[in-house]
Amino acid sequence: MRKIGVAVLGVIMLVAFAGVAQAEIKIGVLAKSGSEIALSKWKATGDYLAVKLGEPVVVIPLKFTAIEPIVKSGKIDFLLANSAFFVEMEKKYGTKAVATLINSVDGKALKEFGAVVLVRADSPIHTLTDIKGKKFMCVKFNAFGGLQMAWRLFLENGIDPQKDFAVFAEGNKHDNVVMAVKSGVMDAGTVRTDTLERMADQGKINMADFRVINEIKDDFPYVRSTILYPEWPMAALSHVDADKAAKVGAALQALTPGDPAAKNAQLVGWAPAADYGPVRDCLKAIKYGAFAN
Repeated sequence: MRKIGVAVLGVIMLVAFAGVAQAEIKIGVLAKSGSEIALSKWKATGDYLAVKLGEPVVVIPLKFTAIEPIVKSGKIDFLLANSAFFVEMEKKYGTKAVATLINSVDGKALKEFGAVVLVRADSPIHTLTDIKGKKFMCVKFNAFGGLQMAWRLFLENGIDPQKDFAVFAEGNKHDNVVMAVKSGVMDAGTVRTDTLERMADQGKINMADFRVINEIKDDFPYVRSTILYPEWPMAALSHVDADKAAKVGAALQALTPGDPAAKNAQLVGWAPAADYGPVRDCLKAIKYGAFAN
């Protein structure tokens, strides 16, 4: 009887453990600057959601190449990644945006971002067409602000990056692209908006050392070459029930700027899910990934 009791207790404990594991909400986060930085930015958001929802939440940093496999497998419940990753995962696997982040850059609240095409200030390049036959660097070929926005801009101006550049290279990080242009290793490059200003504030560069190609001047607070697109969304995977997805969206939208979760992630907060139609249009224009056809 004693042995049976222990066995039954063991089964009960296994069932209880399985229940806890199932209740854990897993949020995959694109770690564009590495796992350590991703966790330092987003772990507090996981802690905040755990308190709000009354369920354990774990934040999982993901490399660019890990996103589609983990979404396809359903091993995470929510995904926080760039807008292009989202619309691809939406099309292929039915993810649904529940909120859009509001960035805080130099105290400015921004729900949109764009891309910058940059050259050295002393470069003979003055137009997009001048970049033909030159050495060009992006962040990554699957980076939205770090290439795909600019790719669309080039195509709209009769330039095919895959055919018309002497070198078409990846720098892997935004700062690497800027420094490659500054040093003359590359003739031109593209990064997301606020990169140049951030690096200037950090003393890494001087804005006067660069020229922005196809500069658009309006009330957007940072230099840019492209149209603006909605910021990163938090997206629920297709297996997440609608009630839980709505609760996560509502909890994020209730986040205040003074909360540690907002401060750590350098956010003002979260807004209702944006219209990601412009992002789909961009990927269709460049015939990328799920939108190739």
